[in-house]
This record gives sequence, structure tokens and C-alpha cells, in this order.
Amino acid sequence: MFDLEFLDVPSLKTAAGQIRLPGSKSISNRVLLLAALSNGKTTVHDLLASDDTAVMLNALRQLGCSVEQTGNSAVIIGLGGQAKVQQAQLFMGNAGTAMRPLTAALALLGGEFELSGVPRMHERPIGDLVDALRQLGCDIDYLGNPGFPPLRIRTGAFKLDQPIRVRGDVSSQFLTALLMALPLVAKQDIHIEVVGELISQPYIAITLNLLARFGVQVRQPEGAEHWQRFIIPAGSQYVSPGEIYVEGDASSASYFIALGAIAEPVEGLDGIEILGVGADSIQGDIRFVEAAQAMGANITSTAHSLKIKRGAWPLKAIDMDCNHIPDAAMTLAMLALYANGSTTLRNIASWRVKETDRIAAMTCELQKLGATVEEGQDWIKITPPTKWCTGAIATYDDHRMAMCFSLAAFNPANLPVRILDPKCVAKTFPDYFEALFELAGTESKSIPVICIDGPTASGKGTLAAKLAAELGYHFLDSGVLYRLSAHAASQAGLSLDDGAAVAGVTRKLSVSFKNDTILLDGQDLSAAIRSESAGMAASKVSAHPEVREALLELQHSFRRLPGLVADGRDMGSTIFPDAELKVFLTASAEHRAERRHKQMVAKGISTTLESIEQDLLARDARDQSRKASPLHPADDALLLDNSFLSIKKSVQQVLVWWQDKRPF
Repeated sequence: MFDLEFLDVPSLKTAAGQIRLPGSKSISNRVLLLAALSNGKTTVHDLLASDDTAVMLNALRQLGCSVEQTGNSAVIIGLGGQAKVQQAQLFMGNAGTAMRPLTAALALLGGEFELSGVPRMHERPIGDLVDALRQLGCDIDYLGNPGFPPLRIRTGAFKLDQPIRVRGDVSSQFLTALLMALPLVAKQDIHIEVVGELISQPYIAITLNLLARFGVQVRQPEGAEHWQRFIIPAGSQYVSPGEIYVEGDASSASYFIALGAIAEPVEGLDGIEILGVGADSIQGDIRFVEAAQAMGANITSTAHSLKIKRGAWPLKAIDMDCNHIPDAAMTLAMLALYANGSTTLRNIASWRVKETDRIAAMTCELQKLGATVEEGQDWIKITPPTKWCTGAIATYDDHRMAMCFSLAAFNPANLPVRILDPKCVAKTFPDYFEALFELAGTESKSIPVICIDGPTASGKGTLAAKLAAELGYHFLDSGVLYRLSAHAASQAGLSLDDGAAVAGVTRKLSVSFKNDTILLDGQDLSAAIRSESAGMAASKVSAHPEVREALLELQHSFRRLPGLVADGRDMGSTIFPDAELKVFLTASAEHRAERRHKQMVAKGISTTLESIEQDLLARDARDQSRKASPLHPADDALLLDNSFLSIKKSVQQVLVWWQDKRPF
């Protein structure tokens, strides 16, 4: 996950490959609560690991439920419809799929509970659910603004003889909450009547499907009132199904369906294949497939997978009622940017009460890209840009805003897009951007590179690593590659003076960086190659033109999405001459010697400042005079003397220079 202030998504062109989706959020949190309310042990497989499911799991543990997690599975020992804990304060974050059902369940289980969340949760309405529960005799108080969390719940005196009326035109989660909670007190038939049009009916279908899996068969009348009246049969009781599998998230699938629809194909590859969700999905958002096909996408499906290719281009504009795909409809707003006319999405009033006011947010951010946007209370109309722009896209702590707007990077103007607060995707899809960058491709020149060059002990490695972490970019420590070349040659019994032989070994290196770990052929050599002798050996082999040539392809391979920070001695002058920013970092020999002396003392190595300084000056002379890529600043490099700068100040300065080159 990119836990950053912002993430710059470069201009993207192509996409191909296979992705297995994380589990559905809607199914995951429903299953977790149903398992907790049931009799028996339930093993949940392919559970979504996200902020929202973490909120639910933490709440269940607080309520006395036994939860054991292993990987993407969880074993839950149900409460059998009886509360083990009678008093608790539960923090719900911004998880509506936890707040609403738990409110209803706790009101019927009995006890004294307080439910609160993040500020946005306290702006999301819950009054219609509370009103419905109060009809039953539940004792619920608002601790802040009436109609909104936080809430206090106490044991009430239940009245089940009259139908329970609940509004259906604000959020389907209110009805879902009642359907999941009422079997706990179903000593007689309990009737639910929906007031007004029931929005997001497919989410209610998910709830009914899962209730049946846990032994509760809700009855519905035929005909016009099928989605207006529900009956919880007398004697209903939850029973664990033993094992249950969570299918892939259909809402998350929409981004990769859209990706296949807008990206240029990759020669020899068969578009995008999505695993874990398909034609047999119980999720309403699977019908996003029909909407994408209407816009021109080429999609084929099996029971549990989808294949997508670009079809009609540009895409076709549509005018669509999106009540059946409220979450996935946001992705249609992004496809509208690539259509041949104005697209109107209707019946999306629920957008107003989600993680943010999604209609207002979508309108504001689409306009930053140059689109013409009109909005109403329950609709939005999008006309593609005549001239594409870019900007810093606010995400409003809304995971779907972040994922949607990443698709704007496929714009024909080849402009990058900045996503603010990219970590908000953790709500449902923590590794979304990693998955996107695995599938997407672009021209090498579109992948940004920052080069940090400089002499030995200038601090370039530390600076480059911290910059890469700040920006979410890959990090290349070119000095490590030379150290690894020397190490591999020595292990093979070769003379480091034999440039051709060392180059032969170098071409076979299999190197990877994982956090602070350096792996060669899967072996951790992080400590072994940080010695002074390893540094001297690296300096020796780097003087061979054959070795430098052998490492060129390997170094270029680190230029991957979303960007690269490379440190070395010739990164800007030779390896990445087209880098957008080149910095030549230096410091006086005296200051570099002091830094190196502290490092060696910390390692327990006995030495003197004078000898270190002499060694540094000798290495400088050797690096500056070598025939292959001598050490010197690139012509367009910015000079940074950090003799008197902390690493933090140095990072800040380079970030200022980098921002000056960004179009945001």
C-alpha cells in the first residue's frame, strides 16, 4: 500500500495480464456478523483484508466472539444469538457495512453500547434505521446531532406485533441491518415494510442470499411488492454453514474492466483477465459488465472469471439508470471521459451519503481534468474534455475516488495524474495501485526518474532511499550492483582485474531489493556487501567498461511504474540521461570523512579520521579519472552541497526541485 501524502500516476498507455480480486467488502462484513450471531463454528475463506473488515473483526472480538485469523481465512465461534459482553464502546471508523448492521444487532441482543466513528461517519445518516428500531421498542440515543452517529444503545422492551417500516430511498444498508438482526428475536413472524423506492436492490439480494446460507429463509411476496415487503419467519435461528467462501469484489472488478476497455492492447497478450468473480456472482455490481459492454468494451465471462479487451474506440456515450450498480457506477463516470459524447448517470442519490458526497466530489475532480460536468440531486452528466488538463485529485478519504481517478492517467494528452491520500484505498483494496502498475504499461520516457549522483560518503544512498519512500518510487542503489558483481566474481574464484570475466558473471546476476534487504539469487547479502572491503572491490570492478556495459540493462530494468530514484556516480550523466531531475550531491572531504568515521566506529571498526579522509580523496581521484563514465555532474544536474545540511533538509530541498518540475 502507498502510505503517502500523494502518488503521481504517470501517463499510461497499455494494459494486459491477470488479476485475482480481493474478497468482496459487502459479502465479507455480512458473513463476519452472521457467523458471529450463529450457533457453531464458521470458517470464512478468501476474506477481504481491509480497513472495513478490520473494524468489524475488532468489534466482534470486543463483544466476546472468538476470532482466529490465518492469512485470508478466519475461524469464528458464534455467540449463538446471545451477547457475552453487556457493555462496550465500539469504534466503527468510516465503515458503513459495520456501523449499520451492528447498530441493529446490538439493539436486539441487549446491553449498553456506544458506537462512534471518524468525523465523516458522524455525517452519514442513520436516522431511518434508528426510527425503525425504535418502532420495535429499542432504546437508542444520539450522542451528537440527531439522525447521525455516535449512538448509545441500551436494552429495550421489544414490540413485534406491528410491521416495521423503514425508508428504502436513502441507503439499502438500513434494510440489510434489520434483515440481519431481526432473526435474533423472531418468536413470531416479523414483517418489514419499505417506505418509498428501494434503492440498491442488488445489495439486498446479497443479504438475502447470505441469510439463506446461514439458515434463515426470508419470505417476499410476488409481484409489485416483491422489494417492498419482507417476512422473517417465526422461529428463525442462525446456524453456521461450517465453511463459506467470499467471492471477489465486483465493485473492485469495475476498475479493471474499465482498464481493459480504455487501454491499448499489448501485442501477444490477450487483454485483462479477472479471476474470482464472474457470471455466477451474487453481487449486483457484476452488472457493470453490461454497462461497460454498452459503452463498447469487449467482455467475455465464465462462472468465476472475466476477460476484457478494448472494443469500440472511442467509447460510446450512454444515458443509464444506475440504481442497480451504485458503487460501480462511479467507474462509468471515468469511462465517460473516453466516450464520444455526453454520458448521464441517473438514480444515484445514494452517492450523496457514502464515504463522501460522491456526486459533488466527482463533479469537482472531473472538472480539474477539463471535463464539462452537470449535476442534480440524483444524477450527473459528463462531457469529455476538449482539452485535457491534469491536477491534484482530492480523494475525500473515499477509496473509490482514488481508484476511479487513477484511470484518468490513460488520457490522450499523456499527462500524469496526482492522487492525494492514496492510502484511502485500504478501505477495500489495500494493494490497488500495486495491482494497477503490474498490469499497466507505458513508454519508458513516461516513467519519471530522479538521479542522485555524487562521490563516496556524500550521503547519496540515504538521500535517494528516503526520496523513493516519500514518492512511492522504486529505489536503485547502483553501488550495490557493483558490490554484488565483485562479490559474485570473488565467489566464482575470478580476479577482479579481469574485466571480461567479471562482466560475464555480472550479466547473470539476479538481484532484488525488498525494503532494506538486498537479495542475490534469493540470498540475503545485505550485511556482507556493506563492508569496507566490499566497497573497495566495487570501486575496482566499476573501472572496467565491460562491467559497466553488463550492468546497463539491469539498471534500466529498475525503471518501472510509478517511478524510480537512482543513486550512483553516473546515473544522470550516462545511465538515465533523460531523467527529469538530476542532483549531484557532494560534501567536503572533511565532512564525508567524519560521517564515515561515525559509521565505522558504530560497527566496531578501529580507524582514524585522517586515514578515512585520505582514502576518500584517493577514491575520488580514481573515480574522476577512470575512462568509463568518470565521476562528474551531468550538464543539467543541480548541485547540492550537504556539508552542513541534515538528511531531512536535503530531502526537502530535492522535493522542492521535483515539485517545480511537476505539472500539478
